[in-house]
Amino acid sequence: MTVRPRLVVALILATTSLTITSLTPTPGAAQPTREYRAYVLSESVDEIAIVRFGPAGASVERTVPIGLSLMDPDGPHGVAVAPNGEFYFVSTAHGNPFGSLWKFRASTNEPVGRVELGNFPATVQVSPDGYFAWVANFNLHGAMEPSSVSVVETGEMIEIARIPTCTMPHGSRLNAQGTKHYSACMMDEELVEIDARTFQVARHFFLTKGSEMGMRGAPPLRGTTARQDHDRGGHGMVPPQPGDVGCSPTWAQPSRDGTRVWVACNKSNELVEIDVATWQLVRRIPAGDGVYNLAATHDGTRLLATNKRGQSVSVFDAASGKELARIATSKRVVHGVTVTADDRYAFVTNEGVGSETATVDVIDLVTLRRVATVEVGQQAGGVDVTPPDA
Repeated sequence: MTVRPRLVVALILATTSLTITSLTPTPGAAQPTREYRAYVLSESVDEIAIVRFGPAGASVERTVPIGLSLMDPDGPHGVAVAPNGEFYFVSTAHGNPFGSLWKFRASTNEPVGRVELGNFPATVQVSPDGYFAWVANFNLHGAMEPSSVSVVETGEMIEIARIPTCTMPHGSRLNAQGTKHYSACMMDEELVEIDARTFQVARHFFLTKGSEMGMRGAPPLRGTTARQDHDRGGHGMVPPQPGDVGCSPTWAQPSRDGTRVWVACNKSNELVEIDVATWQLVRRIPAGDGVYNLAATHDGTRLLATNKRGQSVSVFDAASGKELARIATSKRVVHGVTVTADDRYAFVTNEGVGSETATVDVIDLVTLRRVATVEVGQQAGGVDVTPPDA
């Protein structure tokens, strides 16, 4: 791997511990009995923050720079920790012309591999066996044309497949069994299912209200014929116009047992629930304003959703679809959410507005309250937590 100037800086600073005092946890909230660690990406400043939360509250343990260019932001967007916790993977969305997927050793925060992918690599997830990283090439720039999902072999960091899907795929998520991959087509109003064993698109589902329909095979590669009225530049910040029945999907989250998939309809403020076996609509669930990213608890009982325009995160009962709580976040423009392995806490990123410092909120999933907040670099987005005992 060629060592570039910013990479040299990353190697030096990866060994430097930084401590930033967190805001005081919410009075009366039960203190955690163990420590949790999360990786948080700040897109505007090319920075990875390692956030710790434990009996002493939340703090930034250290920050790690990422990127190749000292002049232009590389834009870290998606982060995924390997199941064994030994490595973590970060997508840098910007590039000339393409972005990359980086591999870091968790014990030293040293970058140990990088592979160039498509245009604007965004959401990342590592397969349950740890062998593959799946990355949605969001392709935000230029003409609206079909993009793809990349599959990277994590040992040698080699892209082994680039699967054509749709216009602006996002929300790259595998089922817990590792057999199916789901992504949402922000411009094409569709959910795409990939067979993770053959690396081929198996089915797609049309999400527009009143026209829901599941189909086999790959979706049509619409390119510039895709709808032009979607929120493209705002990343989910533009509200719908009166009479608009579009979905503008931004995330796909399979249930823990693999029987259902929820899709975040950012435009219509709804969750679309699809039965995997029948590939039919189950229901549309009212959600918060600008529902954006999703996460499911490991026991399968709850679904979490960030509300990008609503400055909040919602907690739903997965079985009934009932919203149990809508918890205000510390900053506007809410982005990512992830759940700790014991299902006790959720980490939520808040981009902030303009030059505001971004924040990470910690939500107690027992009391359904925000219990801690810590500041990180501007435009915080991707977030993931370490596995147990890592």
